[in-house]
Amino acid sequence: MPAPVSNVRPRPDKVLVDIADYASKSEIGGAEAYDTARLCLMDTLGCGLEALEYPACTKLLGPLVPGTAVAKGARVPGTRFELDPVQAAFNIGAMIRWLDFNDTWLAAEWGHPSDNLGGILAVADWLSRNGAPLVMRDVLTAMIKAHEIQGVIALQNGFNRVGLDHVVLVKVASTAVVSNLLGLSREAIINAVSHAWVDGQALRTYRHAPNTGSRKSWAAGDATSRAVRLALIAKTGEMGYPSVLTAKTWGFYDVLFRGKPFRFPRRYGSYVMENVLFKIAFPAEFHAQTAVECAMSLHEELKKLGRKVEDIKKISVRTQEAAIRIIDKKGPLNNPADRDHCIQYMIAVPLIHGRLTAADYEDDVASDKRIDTLRAKMFCFEDKKFTRDYHDPAKRSIANALTVTFKDGRKLKEVVCEYPIGHRRRRKDGVPLLEAKFRSNLARRFPKERREAILQLCLDQGRLESTPVNEFVDLFVV
Repeated sequence: MPAPVSNVRPRPDKVLVDIADYASKSEIGGAEAYDTARLCLMDTLGCGLEALEYPACTKLLGPLVPGTAVAKGARVPGTRFELDPVQAAFNIGAMIRWLDFNDTWLAAEWGHPSDNLGGILAVADWLSRNGAPLVMRDVLTAMIKAHEIQGVIALQNGFNRVGLDHVVLVKVASTAVVSNLLGLSREAIINAVSHAWVDGQALRTYRHAPNTGSRKSWAAGDATSRAVRLALIAKTGEMGYPSVLTAKTWGFYDVLFRGKPFRFPRRYGSYVMENVLFKIAFPAEFHAQTAVECAMSLHEELKKLGRKVEDIKKISVRTQEAAIRIIDKKGPLNNPADRDHCIQYMIAVPLIHGRLTAADYEDDVASDKRIDTLRAKMFCFEDKKFTRDYHDPAKRSIANALTVTFKDGRKLKEVVCEYPIGHRRRRKDGVPLLEAKFRSNLARRFPKERREAILQLCLDQGRLESTPVNEFVDLFVV
């Protein structure tokens, strides 16, 4: 006879408790965390503004029912939309992620912690317009916390290894910090986060051949908006599921994580925000960022030597294991979402043109036969040291090295880049470029006077932090 099932409610899983305790703390992180969060805010919103130039993105934006407006709703930067916070979170999240140009976190799991800004900004703006006087420091605090929750869970827990997409962590992190912004109790935050884990989770199908597609560009918007919905459900007093992770047979670990519990090498603090990777120069999957830098150098070298890409016989790509698993692609590339996750494509374009922009993933550029010809000449292989340094918390490098061999047998000296321009080790060099990127993106949507007002506010840490959220967002309304 099977043992009887107990109806006694279990204690909440420790993972849920730790997330809720961290999310509900009043102050997290020091000056460096808040300064980096300010840079992250600028860069993330700028990425969203650039995405508004792409009809494939904008066709998904706006209210669910065309023409619907919400009185005192959340505003969507760069647009005239005024929406409920759930739909606003989707809009903002989809814009942010569309071009694969916002920040990145690389560990056992990969992801983009600034995806959480969709839910954070939508809820903070909505609350600010409806009697809760939040300021931008509250937004920066929520960003630091969301980065930390997503990033620390990702350190040693590879959801990709079981076929799950990293946006599960966007949903969990956004749920926690949005619940706190909504004023939920610790117990209610635990309930909300349990719902995020009990949800059906997105597969990585849309990130890999032969199914690579544009859902990867709105998946994070979907996750952060779902988080807002779950937080609002929990706010009504709806019950949670305390052993959602550990329940035998029916819990997340047994159903979706091969029975293994999560591992945590460090406690929540402000580590992730302080060490986050910015995509400053190129809208490219982050494991290829240094490969693109190498290709840009080789483009200049070819020009100096009077050589053409047609003279190349072979290109050896020394890289990390994660890059081989995610972006080493042969054969046809069917759409921009396929191309921006192919390391060979991201090397070929700068070798030919000396650039890599979002527009270079579109069909008109991809139709250049030289790109696929070069791709066929590339060979990727793992360097074990690159892989070790990639996982080393003291280094967190994302190294690539390229060697070009010509048809006449001559070989160029290998070009190596270990840390991309957006790495913490290169922050001093990267910040001026990040600010220039923001200026360029502001110019896409706003007249000079407005963009100067936005820029001056964002460059002033103290003034930005004290600005009411709704006043800040109003600057971005067209």
